[in-house]
Amino acid sequence: MTPLAWLLSLPVRAYRLIGSPWLGRSCRFHPTCSAYALEALEKHGGLKGGWLTLRRLARCHPWGPSGIDNVPD
Repeated sequence: MTPLAWLLSLPVRAYRLIGSPWLGRSCRFHPTCSAYALEALEKHGGLKGGWLTLRRLARCHPWGPSGIDNVPD
């Protein structure tokens, strides 16, 4: 993992350790946004992985058309 990717992964890891347990299982995506972020940063590095993470987080809101809750039967 590049130094930039490692630095960008710190807030994600902190969220998974501290914030995520308080919120419970409410993620609409699989894998979760935090798991996706860590994978993107590890695989693509800080710049591209950071961009992919930001794009994913921008789609992660209750009014969006994407996510596993909106898959037709």
